[in-house]
Amino acid sequence: MAVELRRIDTEQRNPRTEHIDTLSTLDMITLINSEDHRCAEAVKAALPEIARSIDIIYDKLRAGGRLFYCGAGTSGRLGVLDAAECPPTYGVDPGLVVALIAGGAPAFLKAVEGAEDSRELGARDLAAHDFSSRDALVGIAASGRTPYVIGAMDYARSLGAPVMALVCCRDSEMSRHADITIAPVPGPEVVTGSSRMKSGTCQKLTLNLISTAVMIKLGKVYGNLMVDVKASNEKLVHRAISIVCTVTGESEETAREALEKCGFHCKTAIVSLLLGLEPEAARKALDEADGRVALALKQGGRA
Repeated sequence: MAVELRRIDTEQRNPRTEHIDTLSTLDMITLINSEDHRCAEAVKAALPEIARSIDIIYDKLRAGGRLFYCGAGTSGRLGVLDAAECPPTYGVDPGLVVALIAGGAPAFLKAVEGAEDSRELGARDLAAHDFSSRDALVGIAASGRTPYVIGAMDYARSLGAPVMALVCCRDSEMSRHADITIAPVPGPEVVTGSSRMKSGTCQKLTLNLISTAVMIKLGKVYGNLMVDVKASNEKLVHRAISIVCTVTGESEETAREALEKCGFHCKTAIVSLLLGLEPEAARKALDEADGRVALALKQGGRA
């Protein structure tokens, strides 16, 4: 088992950091930072597989399905983080992007020993959410061999759902259970086997790409503005006002007034102001444009 483990990319010893414990603080973190630079290039090499995955996930979500992330430890926590940030950022239902972590919610803050070792538990957790062929699954594991994740992946494939593997090593076990493998490989960790570092960074960068691109394709962004943001606190209220001002050229007072009439929904307020429509008519225009501001404005005679 130990020999097999040493063959995995994430478990290799990094020759560049073998004497990191003897360095000054500045030299130590300079070395860590130089290793971190490898992450963006690793993700860049995986962009074709990431793009294919995004298109598949978008098709599923547009047809009424959901996106599921599944992982254990750091990988699971990164999935939870990405899923949790979608509703406030893009105004989507909390059930649209679902994250499963081995050991359940308590494992986000404290490791649940042994939870990741059960394939049956992965399948059971997915089934508990009524996962079906309408949905898509991204299994996440730096080493590409976590039983909990593989169990969920096999269950999803048995139902005919598309399955992606997000791993940080080549020729992983998970790749043999996936339709598409996304494998940014940043090389051995600064601290041997500590995959929360470069591997975790690669996973976070990749999840950012997936969720952001899918939400843009779903019409949650106009230009580069998050026009479906939920104004759930004072900071986000001011962001909503700023977005409406930026798009319409109106004053803060006019933007706030329009937002109040439109339930603080940026897209509705924008369409209302630019097309001179009452909130209900603006909502209807957006519905007819599949929620896309640009299309609603075009159909309303404003390019």
